[in-house]
Amino acid sequence: MKIHEYQAKALFKEYGIPVPEGGVARTGPEAAALARDLGGRAVVKAQIHAGGRGKGGGVKLVDTPEAAREATNGLIGKPLVTHQTGPGGKTVNQVLVEGLLSIERELYLGMVIDRSSERVAVLASREGGVEIEEVAQEDPGKILQEFVAPGLGLMPFQARKLAFSLGLSSKTATEAVSLICRLFRLFVEKDCSLVEVNPLVVTREQGVVALDAKISFDDNALSRHPEIAGLRDFSEEDPTETEASGFGLSYIKLDGNVGCMVNGAGLAMATMDIIKLAGGEPANFLDVGGGAREEAVTEAFRIILSDENVRAVLVNIFGGIVRCDLVAQGIINAVRNLKIQVPVIVRLEGTNADVGLSLIEESGMRFISANGLGQAAEKAVAAAGAGGS
Repeated sequence: MKIHEYQAKALFKEYGIPVPEGGVARTGPEAAALARDLGGRAVVKAQIHAGGRGKGGGVKLVDTPEAAREATNGLIGKPLVTHQTGPGGKTVNQVLVEGLLSIERELYLGMVIDRSSERVAVLASREGGVEIEEVAQEDPGKILQEFVAPGLGLMPFQARKLAFSLGLSSKTATEAVSLICRLFRLFVEKDCSLVEVNPLVVTREQGVVALDAKISFDDNALSRHPEIAGLRDFSEEDPTETEASGFGLSYIKLDGNVGCMVNGAGLAMATMDIIKLAGGEPANFLDVGGGAREEAVTEAFRIILSDENVRAVLVNIFGGIVRCDLVAQGIINAVRNLKIQVPVIVRLEGTNADVGLSLIEESGMRFISANGLGQAAEKAVAAAGAGGS
């Protein structure tokens, strides 16, 4: 789950991490009042869940409260297009108005789960204020890394190593070490999956301030953090994906025409790969979970077919915890009740797979059964091609 910059900075404040003075505004007059309190000169930053706001025109420097009002009126209620939003952009519903700082240097600081090492990776770079992905690609040596042992946590010497590697003076490095340690505590205590400060600035007074803030949380841990779950902005999320999560489904819309219904995230990823290998394009990622109940199967079909691009649906079920015959009956009932017209290709493996396939073949409905995932993908791609012609 992502949150807005102003929400992330509120969390930073709770942990004693320095951020610029400012506040959130949802109207022009509110922005003008905030700018006035800040002495007139300020920065107005559009609040959406996407990077690249500055390049997209979503960050405005203003010299007067009236200019803050005009900048806000030019952003609120309008779509902001960046390289991360897609061509449709995202609608701006609020802005963050902050005072200006005297900046001497811009750095980068981030923390992320590194799955290959199964540790939290703390990243830092002297190349702040730019896309860190570009730095990683063009000159990866400029990105400093420290990996945190789960049983020990971030050690002070690791924070000092990062701070001094950034070329900071003794006084500034001391402040940076404190900031890094506080940020790591936030990361762990709030079950974050990503924390990013880009840029982390060094002021002319040799202080360190988080000029930007980005936080993502582990969705599976939100039950432990109702205060974090309450920060969720559903207007920033795909409504279909939000609806799917309400039924316990993991759904992500893609650009292809072969709908996918699979139980298990790893199997779902493999299914999408094999569809592409067969020359097709998956229309979605959809994991119905280990149980694959009839209600979930019905909702999964409905959500998949809400995408007008879908020309065929590939159902790929492995019967481990769940019995394939029960899933097959759920598929038959769902297709019958929803009056599905597109081809449905079914591949069942595992517990009672033979019984399940017999139910599918004897249903009298126009299912296409398949033996093996490769054959299922080929049949799905062919059916989607025929349906789209």
